[in-house]
Amino acid sequence: MNYQHYNLRLYFYYAAAILIFAGCAPEIQKPVEVVPGKESVAEALSVLKARSQNAVPLLAKGRCLLRYYDTDKKKHKKEPLTVRVLVKPPIEIYLQGDATLVHKAIVLGSNEREFWLLLKPKEISKYWWSQWSEQDSSEGLLINPRTVFEALGIMDIDAEENWSLSNEGAFDVLTRREPPFLLSQESTGVVTKKIYIYSRDYLVKKIVYLDSQGRAIAYTELDGYREVSERFFVPTSIKIIAFGQNDGEESLSINLDLKSIKPVKFTERQQNVYFNPPPQRGFKHILVNEGGKWIEQQQ
Repeated sequence: MNYQHYNLRLYFYYAAAILIFAGCAPEIQKPVEVVPGKESVAEALSVLKARSQNAVPLLAKGRCLLRYYDTDKKKHKKEPLTVRVLVKPPIEIYLQGDATLVHKAIVLGSNEREFWLLLKPKEISKYWWSQWSEQDSSEGLLINPRTVFEALGIMDIDAEENWSLSNEGAFDVLTRREPPFLLSQESTGVVTKKIYIYSRDYLVKKIVYLDSQGRAIAYTELDGYREVSERFFVPTSIKIIAFGQNDGEESLSINLDLKSIKPVKFTERQQNVYFNPPPQRGFKHILVNEGGKWIEQQQ
C-alpha cells in the first residue's frame, strides 16, 4: 500500500468533514451591545419628542399577517394581507389590509375628532367607532390608532412628572403612571405604559400597554428602522399583539412587513377619503364608545 497516498486521502476526508461540520454549525449571534443610557427622564423624553416633531406625512406599503380568534370555532385563524398605511401627523392615520377574497379585511383610521376600526372577516364582522373625548386610553379596543402611531415613531408625550426612568441591560425603560391625583393621595399611580429603548441608537424596540388593573392589554415590537426624512425613523417590522379582556389570551395580532416607506403630500380629496370614517353598512356588529364603554347598536 502507498502509505503516502493513504495519508493524503485521510487528510482530505478530515478537511472535508471539518468544512461540512463548520457549515452546519449554528451561527453565533452577536450579543446586544450594552452602552450607558440617559441620565434623566427629561433627557430620555426629549429624544422621543424631537423625533416625533420631525415626523412627516408618509405612505407605507407592504405585507401583513392578521391573526385573530374565531369565537365560534374556538380557534385562531391567520389571514395574509397586502397593506398600505397613510399617516398625516399629528393624529390622522389610515391603515387598510386586503385579503385575497376580502377587500378591506381590516381598516383602522383616525382624525382630530374620532377614530374607528373595521374587521370584515365574517367570523368577526365588527365596526368600532368613537370620539377621542369618549376614550383616553386603549382599553376595550383591539387595536387603537394611537398604538399604531406610536409604533411608527409618532408619540404623544405628556407631562414629565408622569414618567420614570430605569435601565434593564441594553435598554432604557420609560414607565408611565396615571397621575396620582386621579387616584387616592397615597397611591403612586397605576402603570399604563412601558417603553423599551435600545440605549445605543435610542430607538424604541418595544411598547407595553396596561389597563387600570395593571394587566397587559397590548404590546408592540419594532425593528428594522429606516430614516424616512431627516432624523425621523420608521420601523419596517412592526408586531402588534392585543389580548382578551378576561383571560389575557391573545385575541388579535398584526405583523407588518413594510417594503416601501416614503414622504407624501395628500390632496384635499385624499384627506376627505382616507381620514373620515367609512359607512357602517354591511357589518353584523357596530359598537360605539359611550362614556368609556363599547355599546353595541341596534340595527
